Amino acid sequence: MPNHIGAFLQASRCFARLGVNITRVSYNKAVDSHTLFIDAEGPEESLRAADEELTQIGYLPKTHAEPHVVLVEFRLRDEPGGVTQVLELIETFQFNISYISSQENGTEYQLFKMGLLVENPQDMSAFLSEAEKLCQVRLINYNRSERVYDNSIFYNAFVSGLVEAMNGTEDDRSQLMINANLAMQTLDEKGQSPYRTFDSISRFAELLAVSKGEAFSPRITRHEITPETSVTVIEPPCGSNTMIVESKGEVLFIDSGYACYEQEMLPILRRLLPDWDAMKKTILITHADVDHCGLTHLFDEVWCSRRSAECLRLEHEGLTAFREQNHLHKPYIQICKTLTSYRSTSPDKVRALWGSDVPLSRPLEPIGYFTFGELSFEVYEGKGGHLPGEIVLIDYEHRVAFTGDVYVNVHGMTSEQKQYNRYAPILMTSVDTDPVLCAQERKAVFDRLGAGKWQVFGAHGARLEYEVARG
Repeated sequence: MPNHIGAFLQASRCFARLGVNITRVSYNKAVDSHTLFIDAEGPEESLRAADEELTQIGYLPKTHAEPHVVLVEFRLRDEPGGVTQVLELIETFQFNISYISSQENGTEYQLFKMGLLVENPQDMSAFLSEAEKLCQVRLINYNRSERVYDNSIFYNAFVSGLVEAMNGTEDDRSQLMINANLAMQTLDEKGQSPYRTFDSISRFAELLAVSKGEAFSPRITRHEITPETSVTVIEPPCGSNTMIVESKGEVLFIDSGYACYEQEMLPILRRLLPDWDAMKKTILITHADVDHCGLTHLFDEVWCSRRSAECLRLEHEGLTAFREQNHLHKPYIQICKTLTSYRSTSPDKVRALWGSDVPLSRPLEPIGYFTFGELSFEVYEGKGGHLPGEIVLIDYEHRVAFTGDVYVNVHGMTSEQKQYNRYAPILMTSVDTDPVLCAQERKAVFDRLGAGKWQVFGAHGARLEYEVARG
């Protein structure tokens, strides 16, 4: 945004003249004094004309600038005029100051911390050489988790860090900037600090990034159901579990984790299943969330409920899917999709095996049956406490249940999984669409488990061994 009075008024007049309607505006000087977000709708030719006009008056720079804030500490004598020479030097180099902090400490010196907005690193080198002639100078590493020192180009700096961490593209940069602002605006209107939002997004991205490559070390466990049937659980540090059900020579996958771990997952799948490349691959998804459907493109068929199929269809056609229809969840999900390289599932692969369009009347309702190898499941659909279309599979003969995100084993998570699961509720305010309803669904699942020892496989965390007493 141009740095002068009436800048927003200019943009508003431009849109009005071209017949373009403003649908969202966000500006927070405490976060970034130069970045104004405007969502607008209008005819394609009018939007193009608006781009051209806004660029001419100073909006929408054609080149992506990468200024950044350097935090510098000056050790100055504690006397009148002690800081004047440093300020004069800063003025000579035409640096903007975005942050100042200092306080006398009972000694002969004060430590002045200043955030300097620097566009050319060579200018900073020359500045430091001159500053060292005046006093002792120390560069301080910028730590965004403690305080945001940059009050003028924060979004660019913040998004650049995300793009670098995940090897993103320029298109990713644009999407991340828009949705980071939308997440901030949503939570800021609820009275929560915007810095907490940015810190949560950045930590989420860091967790995704540090788990890639050789650092990708999922917990893998194999559980025998019968001599001819087993379940292998792959638990990545971030995202949902991937479960491999093998029964009488058949193989079925349940959920698939994040797309960004494709290159890490493929060697594991080939090691566990030597025929991986030649075999027909079928996956069942418990619901249509981004962390459960990230690798569906690797499979020949995708089995799910009717509502999950509808959710995938909306997403593939560029329409608003179920999760994004909740305005609290929308920015977080879109950030997830960008950071994890998510791609939509082709409807040609999807097989809606259970359910209907009729609204459910109870938290958990039976919608059909499913047989795989030795296993025979009753299929239940949740009313949408976590996400519409969610299903639970229960085999009463072998006492096995697959519960998706209706029930997850929080106490059986690794330390990495616990850390990852800490940030989604902060950004979305809750990972559940309706937390009260989801709690009712969980209770309904366990109420249906008969007497005996059960193996319960949730979509996050380890298998739960659960015993129901007789009588």
